[in-house]
Amino acid sequence: MRILQADNRQALTRFMQEIKVDPYGIKIMVPKGMAFLVKMNALSNISANILKQEMLSLGGDVAIAKDALTGKVKKTDCLLMGNLAQLLRLNEKLKKQPFGLNRLAQELSLALANYQNDKFTIKLGIYSLNFSRRPYIMGIANLTPDSFSADGLLDTPYAMDFIEKMVRDGADIIDIGGESSRPGRKPISIAEELSRTIPIIKKAANKIKVPISIDTYKPEVARQALDHGAVMINDISGLRNPKMRKVVARYKAAVVIMHMKGNPRTMQKNPLYGSLVDEIIVYLDTSIKLALEAGIARDKIMIDPGLGFGKTVGHNLEIIKRLKDFKILGFPILIGPSRKSFIGKILNLEPKERIFGTVSASVLAVKNGANMIRAHDVKELKQALKIADAINKI
Repeated sequence: MRILQADNRQALTRFMQEIKVDPYGIKIMVPKGMAFLVKMNALSNISANILKQEMLSLGGDVAIAKDALTGKVKKTDCLLMGNLAQLLRLNEKLKKQPFGLNRLAQELSLALANYQNDKFTIKLGIYSLNFSRRPYIMGIANLTPDSFSADGLLDTPYAMDFIEKMVRDGADIIDIGGESSRPGRKPISIAEELSRTIPIIKKAANKIKVPISIDTYKPEVARQALDHGAVMINDISGLRNPKMRKVVARYKAAVVIMHMKGNPRTMQKNPLYGSLVDEIIVYLDTSIKLALEAGIARDKIMIDPGLGFGKTVGHNLEIIKRLKDFKILGFPILIGPSRKSFIGKILNLEPKERIFGTVSASVLAVKNGANMIRAHDVKELKQALKIADAINKI
């Protein structure tokens, strides 16, 4: 006898095939083996109690606030507990219910579909990244004198040598930035950022055979970078600037939408959250809707929960542990633990000594749902992810 670990459809299918289950039986039984916890926020007491009764009738359950049962509160958060088969049957029942439950059925259906989707493709100019194949690496080129990671590159020949080495080491995309986003930093002018980034982007666009991203929150810097060979905007401000959305849409560029609490000067001054992951998801969801309304295509969008941007050590660890929760948004996930201060605080090490900590955090991030890792130490990460990917595919 043994207890099997099966946390996805592929693993369940494989185990059933090993014991020679009929293919039709596999199709029926796999959803019964996929357990889910689904959190729903601020439902009315009436809706919550109907939801609980319907789920109980299907063999599952719904946890709701004690005071929702007694009527002391008008709304409650709910935690649905059941397998995929039960949730799909619940969805059909909710479609026929009043009190907004039919709309809830649509949201539940979309959430389940997004959560199970691992087949993302991002279009980057002439390039295409297929995330169903493997995790990808975004190599970091900081063209700054004050990078937190102690890797600032201002000399043009050395910067190009470094970028080309990252590509040889396995970087799938290069992210070029001209302004440090370290906590407490002062912003630089558009002219200064352009002088640091555009010459390198021009050279890189002619020399390397991978796509180029520009790490900026300034629309004018983004525009000129796209004019000279960049195909992606990595925006730490979460695409909240309407001018940036217009630039991305006009150029049909790809974009990383990141969460940040506050701004780089203030973000690490006692960041507080009521519900960390929920608040980040709401923020990213709002930015995604703004992007789509601006005309940015769905296959151009990635999301980033923003490790280190208005987060404590505990917040960063929780994000990595619960990274799969962000799949509900339905977009590929980028995450950047590389040399971050939370690794330094745990290990008591300086930035350049945080390679092993970075690799550990990155491997776990991929295991928990990350599709791309933003990294300084490409060679080491490439080797680690290749092993992790081989194991995950067994």
